[in-house]
Amino acid sequence: MALFGKPKYTIVRLKKREIPDGLWTKCEECSEVLYNKTLEENFKVCPKCNYHFVLGARERINSLVDKGSFLEHDEDMRSTDPLNFKGPKTYKEKLAADQGLTGLSDAAVSGEAQLNNKRLIIAITDSRFIMGSMGSVVGEKITRAIETATKNKLPMLIISGSGGGARMYEGMFSLMQMSKTCAALAYHHKAGLAYISLLTNPTMAGIMASFAGVGDIIIAEPKALIGFTGPRVIEQTIRQKLPPGFQRSEFLLEHGLIDMIVHRKNLKSTLSQLLDYLS
Repeated sequence: MALFGKPKYTIVRLKKREIPDGLWTKCEECSEVLYNKTLEENFKVCPKCNYHFVLGARERINSLVDKGSFLEHDEDMRSTDPLNFKGPKTYKEKLAADQGLTGLSDAAVSGEAQLNNKRLIIAITDSRFIMGSMGSVVGEKITRAIETATKNKLPMLIISGSGGGARMYEGMFSLMQMSKTCAALAYHHKAGLAYISLLTNPTMAGIMASFAGVGDIIIAEPKALIGFTGPRVIEQTIRQKLPPGFQRSEFLLEHGLIDMIVHRKNLKSTLSQLLDYLS
């Protein structure tokens, strides 16, 4: 009888709804899953925990300067390989890979722009390109930007996002850029012109020890990692536990290394007010 016989099943295969890739991003701080359009509308800041996502150089420009006002300088300047560096990847291979990944010729972008109709020279380092480390091209671009600002009596804004310092692939050529950029800023300061340094996550090593650390006004984004050597290396060296929040913006503001912390959505208006005051 059918009652005691082997039951019959009909297998129905449900078609999986196709969801396009790239619609959602997981917050690196609180693990909240965020809709990308909402994230972009919020200046790439997590609405739950206030984590500031890393921005590329072009994104920085678009978020701060007046639309269509940016005129890039030295766009095609590219690094050579003075040491013929070889490793798991050669320096030339590393440059080519990051140029393809970011669409940049090197880790710095510079040029003239307007911010709320105020002319200025702006330079940005991009941590996606060999960790934003300072090779000869980055140092030369930053220096030329400062010299252009001095010549034209314009304020200077440098936005630092560099997890690396001097670029080891270039040896001494890279180390020279620290003093060169600071020397250019000294002449800019002597001319009575304003320099604002904006530190983002991360700003470390030779970048922080040179042009990023000598602004007339030093601003940082919330929770940005700022310092010379990373916390883990320091702990291993001194064999002591570091204080909570060590090398984060809030800790450094409390200890006098920076002047203010500004949320990304307020950066443009804050910079505009500072330019009015300093000019």
